[in-house]
Amino acid sequence: MLKITPNDAILGATIEGFDASRPMSEAVFQEILAALGRYGVLRFPDQSIDARQLKEFSERFGEIQSGIGEKREGGVPEVGILSNVRAQGEYIGLPDAGQDWHTDMSYRDVIGFVNVLYGVKVPVRDGRVLGATEFADMHAAYEGLPAEIKARLADATVTHDFDKFWMMMVNRPGSVRKPMTPEQRAKRPPAVHPLFLTHPLTGRKVLYCNPGYAMRIDGWDEAESREMLEFLFAHQLKAEYRYMHTWKQHDLLLWDHIGTIHQAIADYRPDEERLMLRCQVMATKVFEPGFLKAA
Repeated sequence: MLKITPNDAILGATIEGFDASRPMSEAVFQEILAALGRYGVLRFPDQSIDARQLKEFSERFGEIQSGIGEKREGGVPEVGILSNVRAQGEYIGLPDAGQDWHTDMSYRDVIGFVNVLYGVKVPVRDGRVLGATEFADMHAAYEGLPAEIKARLADATVTHDFDKFWMMMVNRPGSVRKPMTPEQRAKRPPAVHPLFLTHPLTGRKVLYCNPGYAMRIDGWDEAESREMLEFLFAHQLKAEYRYMHTWKQHDLLLWDHIGTIHQAIADYRPDEERLMLRCQVMATKVFEPGFLKAA
């Protein structure tokens, strides 16, 4: 029996009574899907899992994306490593992931559905946990838009480009990233998606646009597009739409890419170790009829 405790915030809930190391029944899976649609960000505390078990949990939700420029867990290539930990002088994972607002895989023709992140090591300084992850609610952001903006943009599409966010991270002070190679660039061409999507779990509209990857409103004058995107980016990051997740070691965090955007908070030093295992799950199943069964 799952115990679901909502956060005192616009997003988030903690689910207890679940063991991610064991196979998940269809009934439990459906309960988790319903909670994901309702709360957007789900925390499963005190999990003890390895990379293979993380993969098996994640792939229930859809196909797992392979990474570019991200080190993978040995023997389980579907699992990426996000970490500032070093071994023999080299980072064992990608140390600077996600330090600006974005939603993963909006740059793909098949968008992202969920991210699954497992906290192996969490930095702590003087009793204070560092390296939080912040989220913003795109259901609420859409609903909060002025009616005239919703009408004007009802049929708009936006081009998303992986290289935009990648170069933002390359250009950050102290970054260890390098620009993508032509081969890598060819694997991540720009993609076009509706600005307003109907969420497959909730049936409600979301603002599907983010500062990390959104380049332009298609068919608009460049200056008008830039002005409108700047308005939308500022709007979606209003304080009332935001929630900060403070990590605990062995948290398993599952969040909805379609209905949220997020950023990692890099408030820890290189010697304050942070180690996360990640699966990025594409929306290869969630739009299929019957994926979410009526309760």
